[in-house]
Amino acid sequence: MLKLFKNFQKKDWLYIFLAFLLIACQVWLDLKMPDYMSEITQLVQTEGSKMADILRNGGYMILCAFASLVGAIMTGYLISNLSARFSKNIRKKLFNKVLSLSSGEIKDFKTSSLITRSTNDITQIQMFIAMGLQMLIKAPLTAIWAVTKILNKSWQWSTLTAVAVVILLSTIGVIMIIVLPRFKIVQKLIDKVNNVTRENLTGIRVIRAFNAEDYQEAKFAEVNTDLTKMQTFNQKTFSVMEPVMFLVMYFLTLGIYITGIYLIKDSLMADKIAIFGDMVVFSSYAMQVIMSFLMLAMIFMIMPRANVSANRINEVLLKKVSIKNGKVNNNDSAMQGTIEFKNVYFKYPDAEEYLLEDISFKVKAGETVAFIGSTGSGKSTLINLIPRFYDVSSGEILVDGVNVKDYDLNYLYQKLGYVPQKAVMFKDTVTGNVAYGDNGKVKTKEIVNKALDIAQATEFVSKMDDGIDTMIAQGGTNISGGQKQRLAIARAIAREPEIYIFDDSFSALDYKTDAVLRHELKKYTKNATSLIVAQRIGTIMNADKIIVLDQGKCVGIGTHKELLKNCDVYQQIALSQLSKEELENA
Repeated sequence: MLKLFKNFQKKDWLYIFLAFLLIACQVWLDLKMPDYMSEITQLVQTEGSKMADILRNGGYMILCAFASLVGAIMTGYLISNLSARFSKNIRKKLFNKVLSLSSGEIKDFKTSSLITRSTNDITQIQMFIAMGLQMLIKAPLTAIWAVTKILNKSWQWSTLTAVAVVILLSTIGVIMIIVLPRFKIVQKLIDKVNNVTRENLTGIRVIRAFNAEDYQEAKFAEVNTDLTKMQTFNQKTFSVMEPVMFLVMYFLTLGIYITGIYLIKDSLMADKIAIFGDMVVFSSYAMQVIMSFLMLAMIFMIMPRANVSANRINEVLLKKVSIKNGKVNNNDSAMQGTIEFKNVYFKYPDAEEYLLEDISFKVKAGETVAFIGSTGSGKSTLINLIPRFYDVSSGEILVDGVNVKDYDLNYLYQKLGYVPQKAVMFKDTVTGNVAYGDNGKVKTKEIVNKALDIAQATEFVSKMDDGIDTMIAQGGTNISGGQKQRLAIARAIAREPEIYIFDDSFSALDYKTDAVLRHELKKYTKNATSLIVAQRIGTIMNADKIIVLDQGKCVGIGTHKELLKNCDVYQQIALSQLSKEELENA
């Protein structure tokens, strides 16, 4: 929790200091009222007392109560403002941190867990600051101040109060020992509920196609029941606290008055009024002590879960980022558009074996280079090393003659037009999806339309109700897979980069559209370098260079015809898709 509170800004600490002063004033005013009550009690019991004196003390009590109310309102405003701003800043930091994590680091946290941490966990922290911070300041101040006022009144009353406090602390301690370990489980169970819910929503078509609604309902019911049982147990355990609190409070009041009766009975006539006044004041202060511990109990109900949430948030915020930003943000060398892999090895951090081994090749500016190989051969992983979604384990990758690790990431990304294996669509218009991101260029409608033309997307976009202003649903659920791929390709084209990276980005296209798109793309990107990962021989056979991967190793580099002659792996892939006659005539 303390690590998270290091994110407080100077303005936040000022608010906390002002809140502390206001709460201290409230406590002083609240504890001043019993003194006036004691004065009124003694004035009422004393013969010859003036009504004006009683009314004056009563007026002071009203003023104290009103001033305390004003202080509480001001404190509430400050703390609410503080908690809302703090949660906003933490949520922003958490979001930015997630964006800075590499693909490998993201895998350490499930998507459902990151959603919970960004919402529920931050809400727990906000609740703790909004409610707990006031009580965390007020409760100890009230308890200590009230105790100092009652210590010299009567050892019998003090003993009763001490016993009551011990009972309360023991109750709180036992409840915390039982409940505290379960709060971490609760947050993990919320992760599971989010995960199953997300799975149901994203896989709704498959669920319906396989008549698996009952199966998924049972799956959700299981995790939901586990969460309900855990929360119910926690709430039942906490419910013990309130009756114990009130029971102790009422018995303490009763004990003070019973003890007071004996003290008054055994005292001299001159001391009876003073003892009676002390009894009234002591009972008021004792209630303040008990109420302060009641506030502490409420803090103990909020704090453990907030502490668990803070630790979960810190796990993300303190996660070490392996992809360090370089300093090169300007490179006007004559090697623009060139890429070179030098003895590149790569394995995932938690893996023992290398996924890529000793990969070396060079791509000249303007070349089209294709990568092909069996499933799991490392094609996608290889090209994902260029934009540094992962960093190489050893060796180096040069873009324009500079190691990618030395580039400022924003500058590196400006050089690349990336089309992922799974086309990603955002909830935005066609224009918004194609003109997505910032590359230091203003993307006009002419550029968008040109990109759609080259990507063979103009035909289906023009048939939409609002053309390029048609809204695309999140994930592109209102368009087909081929349409998503074409819009994703158009997005890369509109970026006008030095280097295009197509990660199996033509797989959902029919052969005719694929051929026309590649032909138009080749004309438009003749001065740019293109890297293509593909499964189809027809997609890559016209590439300037084809790199064949097998089990993470480069087993062939050359043109289509060269590889047919000297690369067994390429021959097998080619013959599995096309006949000998088709290959010979290609």
